[in-house]
Amino acid sequence: MLERLIEYDQELFLYLNNLGNEHWDWLWLMITHKFGVPAISIYVILLFLLYRTFGAKGLFTIVVGVAVMITCTDQLANLFKHSFERPRPCRADGVEEFTRFIAERCGRFGYFSAHAASNMALAILSGLLLKPTAKAVLPLMMLWAITVGYSRIYVGVHYPLDVISGFLIGGVIGFLIYRLIRGFLSEKLKYKF
Repeated sequence: MLERLIEYDQELFLYLNNLGNEHWDWLWLMITHKFGVPAISIYVILLFLLYRTFGAKGLFTIVVGVAVMITCTDQLANLFKHSFERPRPCRADGVEEFTRFIAERCGRFGYFSAHAASNMALAILSGLLLKPTAKAVLPLMMLWAITVGYSRIYVGVHYPLDVISGFLIGGVIGFLIYRLIRGFLSEKLKYKF
């Protein structure tokens, strides 16, 4: 059963990865980069919205929460990668030779995607925090997280299950960090979960 799931995952990866086009590679490389123009723009907009909603003290609390959250997603991803030791598609026999690999580098192991986890965690956290004042943030941030997740497949470094697992784990971590810091911001939040 697990072998069949991995086979389906590889087939779906090759299909999605090979949809790529060299004319669009620059865009997907920019999207997948943690500090690319799109990501930085989103971070600046989020900082502004969070500052406007919670003030300087609230923003400081949230930034600390985000730092803890990103550390959690990254370290948990590293733990999983070195525990499962699933080779990335750009290193896997039978997949590597059919992959459109355009990323700057290819790490050894890929399960699960820290990019997908971190972006989904940020989407959940920021969306829930800004729900009373900016309802569109959650769906827009989730769309961004999904786009970043797809970019990891596009550039050839993650399978779809790596990305989906990252989304699920990141979503849980984002929700837990939200629950943790909302107590510090309770006077600013007008609704309860």
